[in-house]
Amino acid sequence: MPSEDTIEARAARGDRAAFTALMTATKADLHRFVRRYVGDEDEAYDLLQETYAAAWLAIRRYDPARPFATWLRAIAVNKCRDWGRKRTVRRIVRGVMGLDAPEAMAISEDAARPEDRLDDQRRMQALNRALPDLPDALKAPLLLAALDGRSHAEIAETLKITPKAVETRIARARQKLAAILTR
Repeated sequence: MPSEDTIEARAARGDRAAFTALMTATKADLHRFVRRYVGDEDEAYDLLQETYAAAWLAIRRYDPARPFATWLRAIAVNKCRDWGRKRTVRRIVRGVMGLDAPEAMAISEDAARPEDRLDDQRRMQALNRALPDLPDALKAPLLLAALDGRSHAEIAETLKITPKAVETRIARARQKLAAILTR
């Protein structure tokens, strides 16, 4: 049983300073995850804010014996899924079947030659365009594993599925991405 003096326990009791410290500690990783999930920087920032607002409103239901980042990630996944459903409805209402392609992520300057950097950038652009097309059930486990380096057990806990389902969904996501990228 965790100590009652942990930052997580203080946050769960409604301590704003403790919650703010947890936000600061998780913000960069969570933003990167949400950005990859939705494929849009501005939308990711808005969803990050919504995630923290929802977390604060639900903080009394948080169990400090469990990892805060896992609990927060589950809220973020739900916010991303809601965003995806709303986006689909907007596309249908407007009669538009696609949105602007996401911006390319910055490519490391460590590439040996300019041609290598350009190839890397093109691959990242293609990947960023393909990720939003993955179904939510496949996208979330793939991003949690590949981007966040989460274990199958952690992903299973976050998504409330079995570790075997995580493994299967990641494999299917990779197959689907490969198919999208070879079109």
